[in-house]
Amino acid sequence: MTDEGEGGYWPPPEHGPARDLVGYGAEPPVVSWPNGARLAVSFCLNVEEGSERSFAFGDAANEPNPDYPKPFPADVRDLTTESLFEYGSRVGVHRVLELFEDLGVTCTAFACAVALAANPSVGRRLVDAGHEVCSHGLRWTEPWTLGREAERDAIRDAVRLFEDTVGVRPRGWYSRYGPSIHTRELLHAEGFAYDSDAYNDDLPYYVEVAGDHHLVVPYTMLYNDAQMAGRVGGEEWLASLVRGFDQLLAESATTPKLLSIGLHPRFSGQAARTSLLREFIEHAQSTGQAWFARRDEIADVFTAQHPPPGPRTPTT
Repeated sequence: MTDEGEGGYWPPPEHGPARDLVGYGAEPPVVSWPNGARLAVSFCLNVEEGSERSFAFGDAANEPNPDYPKPFPADVRDLTTESLFEYGSRVGVHRVLELFEDLGVTCTAFACAVALAANPSVGRRLVDAGHEVCSHGLRWTEPWTLGREAERDAIRDAVRLFEDTVGVRPRGWYSRYGPSIHTRELLHAEGFAYDSDAYNDDLPYYVEVAGDHHLVVPYTMLYNDAQMAGRVGGEEWLASLVRGFDQLLAESATTPKLLSIGLHPRFSGQAARTSLLREFIEHAQSTGQAWFARRDEIADVFTAQHPPPGPRTPTT
């Protein structure tokens, strides 16, 4: 690995894209969110149930039990874990969407194409209610386990399945956990408007991809409801959301920012946790300074106010 400038690290080309440890630094861009809001709040509902690893799918391992981790053999169906995931698709997703509809909030669904194909009524409900369907891949698969060509084919298969299932081509992409060294270049070549495969900022930013500019709408793990799966209690998770919101809101007096909150129907769709989510939304709404936004809306607002340095290369 070689150092070629202040704060930047450029690994050998075969190791993938360059790192940027500087970012906006002390001079982040000023963004005017709609209606004078100071803080954009982006709920990301991870719709994955039915696409997770399982012996039934022919995978080499079963998905770990989300709430009660317990070793389970890879060559036997884990019906208990399957059932816990099914709660999210059968009940939890509808409970969360009903909460959003009750409070007038829209979200971005990080959806696996296979999950929506297995439960198309959820896809229709998302689209009909005005939520964004963003691709979370074909299945809940780690991109770095695929070769470049296999990953490209999986991206194209996911897009086709989204179009067949919900009639919508996703504009954004979010990989399971993280991308491969090829993901962003492949997404840009396929015409995606943005990806969320980064955790390194409070505002969108551009990266250079294949001589062009590509938008990143960064995400976060900290405010993810998966923290409640054996890590922290619900009240502690709620306190973290409130503290994060309040701190970013205070900072947004001079520079409007973005708060991303990751949700999963099998976690936040449980009744007690949905109650916590309601409490947070009502707190944020009470300030009158929050814009509850889809990620494609955030991308559009940012791009309109801060266009990329050059035109996007047309895709064919």
